[in-house]
Amino acid sequence: MNELDTREWLLTNGLGSFASGTVCDARTRTYHGWLVAALDPPRQRTLLFSHLEASLEVGGLIFALGTNVWLANQVEKIEPLGYRLLQEFSVDPVPTWCWGMGEQWQLSRQIMMPYGIAQEGRSTGAPLPGQANNRVLVQYRYIGTQLAILRLRPIIGDRDFHHHQQESLRLSFSQLVGSNQVFLQALQAGKTGTPWGLSWSQGHYQPEETWYWNYYYPEEAHRGLDYLEDLFSPGYLTVWLQPGETVTLEARVGLPASSIAELASTTVDQAIQVEERRLEREFLHLPQAVNSQPAMWERLLRASDQFMVSQVTQKVPAIVAGYHWFDDRSRDTLLCLPGFTLTTKRFLLARKMLDQLGRSSYQGLIPNVLPNEHSEVVYRNIDCALWWIETLGLYLEATQDWEFLLDQYEVVKQIYKAFTAGTLYNIRIDASDGLITWDDASTPLTWMDTIVAGEAITPRHGKPIEINALWYSALCWSSQWATLLAERPDVENADRLLNQARRYAQQAEQVNVSLQKFWHDQQLYLYDRIEPDDRLDATIRPNAVLALSLHHCAFTAEQARQVLYTARDRLLTPYGLRSLDPADPAYWGMCSGNSDQRDRAYHQGTVWSWLLGPFVRAWSRFCPEEPLPLDLQPLLTHFEHEGCFSTIAEIFDGDAPHTPRGAIAHAATIAELLRHWEVLGGEKGEKVRGAGEAGGQGKIKE
Repeated sequence: MNELDTREWLLTNGLGSFASGTVCDARTRTYHGWLVAALDPPRQRTLLFSHLEASLEVGGLIFALGTNVWLANQVEKIEPLGYRLLQEFSVDPVPTWCWGMGEQWQLSRQIMMPYGIAQEGRSTGAPLPGQANNRVLVQYRYIGTQLAILRLRPIIGDRDFHHHQQESLRLSFSQLVGSNQVFLQALQAGKTGTPWGLSWSQGHYQPEETWYWNYYYPEEAHRGLDYLEDLFSPGYLTVWLQPGETVTLEARVGLPASSIAELASTTVDQAIQVEERRLEREFLHLPQAVNSQPAMWERLLRASDQFMVSQVTQKVPAIVAGYHWFDDRSRDTLLCLPGFTLTTKRFLLARKMLDQLGRSSYQGLIPNVLPNEHSEVVYRNIDCALWWIETLGLYLEATQDWEFLLDQYEVVKQIYKAFTAGTLYNIRIDASDGLITWDDASTPLTWMDTIVAGEAITPRHGKPIEINALWYSALCWSSQWATLLAERPDVENADRLLNQARRYAQQAEQVNVSLQKFWHDQQLYLYDRIEPDDRLDATIRPNAVLALSLHHCAFTAEQARQVLYTARDRLLTPYGLRSLDPADPAYWGMCSGNSDQRDRAYHQGTVWSWLLGPFVRAWSRFCPEEPLPLDLQPLLTHFEHEGCFSTIAEIFDGDAPHTPRGAIAHAATIAELLRHWEVLGGEKGEKVRGAGEAGGQGKIKE
């Protein structure tokens, strides 16, 4: 390699823990490390094991294999230059590097993160027994003609994965050296940190404590964030390797345990086989994709597995919204459920998660993030409860699980009553038109939720289009469900249910009529919102497409086609939909710069790939005889070869070449690709003839 290859790799373990780094082996982010452990799965992620600094001595010559970026006197420096010895890298089945000097010697390294918890079958949504098991395996294999000496120096920390560690008199690390293992624990300001151990199959360990100063993370510097860190090394391991020999290491969270299996040359291969069998069990029952790219379907399934995690303390599954830095956010969970669970027919898993979200509702709202015993509950959104009803409807249509509806109908009524009576943030129904509104510009409640210096960059207060489209669909669902329940012989108060059904239907009709206020005759598009003073916001954003993608849609087919043609011409890119029309004076073509600049650009033109799903649903529904106007190949090339391997970035620049930005792995995009793979993965040029889920039973007027 003549230049640094900073494409990234990611391993996860079903707990929210991860290992991550780059092809060239340099750490370019705060979040890079070999064991970032979720100590309260899937949260409290903590960097414990950064990496191993490695050198190989062959024939009296020492080759430094590491690659680090430093900052000295404000000058970026790369040392050592191990990437220049890198001959090969592969990501399947696990990240594997091979360094070498022609035919003289080769040293390969594999990193593998075993699945973190015993389970009875996550597909069933059953309680997940056992304790969290955070660990990572590393194996080196030497090939050469003479004895080699491999020296490995563990580089460690104990810090929240968002923040950096600095050398301090108040911070130290204790170590307890045993036979082929060392146990480590941070001590800071009188408090003990997380105990964990490093073990190895062979070699001699020598304690030798030292600090490494000023590791430089260029990705954080580009984002305008802190970018320097000090990391600690407790000692080094010396391993004598004959040609063909290996050394295997394991980093594991927890106190010493007598039941840990000994490490061997076969340990990593066996762990890979166990993981392959787990994935086969997980996806064995899933339907095969009917298209020309079954291999990509399988890769998308595997990619989806990275986001499915277990909340060990609550014994329930969850979905991490993205890596490296997102938690299990409710809105993202609801956006992901159709692709991750309904398309793949993991219905019991969907049932479990919908039940958990429904039970968390308060005053008709669902929290932004599901709470645990250590976190504060925040209900700062207007749409999660409405997305919950929409997703519940899709689940019921797919499963006909009317017993579950009987359990959840009380939550549906609570949400309806809260919105109609008024709830937090003065969210309420405008009696004049039946539309949902709120009037606090400083409280962003939709997915476009960025605030900078107390100012909402994309204000949505008033009556946003997608919120009221969701409200219409929720009323249609509610009327349908009340009627269905009234017909059950085991349900009391059938008359009351029929009265509720009529009330829902009447309000749905009122909202249906009122939604026509959003139609812009000259622009042939939908207004993005109606402001509190009744001014109409004609900004062209993708929220209009969201409104057309729901199961129940109030707009005519002709209106929908005009909206989709405009979105195609103004918002659609090969990577998703722009969040703002490039012709708008507020458009930002690049989401880069410092934190303030990136926050201001976040929804002002930035491309969001997950919005391809709503676009596909709406196009398949309203333009079924027209080919889908999308070349998916650039996004699939990104998935396979760019950014982070086998996943898709959260956002892309609005301007070409649409550089990936934000989180390196985004769950909702993978979920939407799975949801519509039968359409998206078909032969090029084939006409779309319906995506299945979008064509609902609501009122669609020609």
